[in-house]
Amino acid sequence: MPPERPAFGSPQQWMQYARADLAMARGPLPEYGMYETLCYHAQQAVEKSLKAILVAAGVDFPYTHNLQKLLDLLPADIPRSPEVDDSARLSAYAVTTRYPGEEEPLTEEDYREAVRLAEAVVRWAARYLGFDDSA
Repeated sequence: MPPERPAFGSPQQWMQYARADLAMARGPLPEYGMYETLCYHAQQAVEKSLKAILVAAGVDFPYTHNLQKLLDLLPADIPRSPEVDDSARLSAYAVTTRYPGEEEPLTEEDYREAVRLAEAVVRWAARYLGFDDSA
């Protein structure tokens, strides 16, 4: 039986989506898959984790994929790890990697770093919100 659905727009629901994106980011890389797609899901896991925190803090946020903008909205009294701040680097994976272009292909190393940061942010957000922090 599927788990009970959390309230629409609640921090719990944002974290449910963040964890789903993290599961997709963890792969494995399927046939015809690209690291760009997995890194996109890592970025989305971070984005949705940050939005869960902002919802819980009562902070309105813009509809953006720019992680630095979301990090800048976090209340100053919320402790952050270096990985949380470093996760802003993943913003590019929300747009430039989703469509063909002139960008260099992402490597397995890029992918592993994106997942490492996403896992750290999802764990951090879950702990802060008092949810099960397994990520």
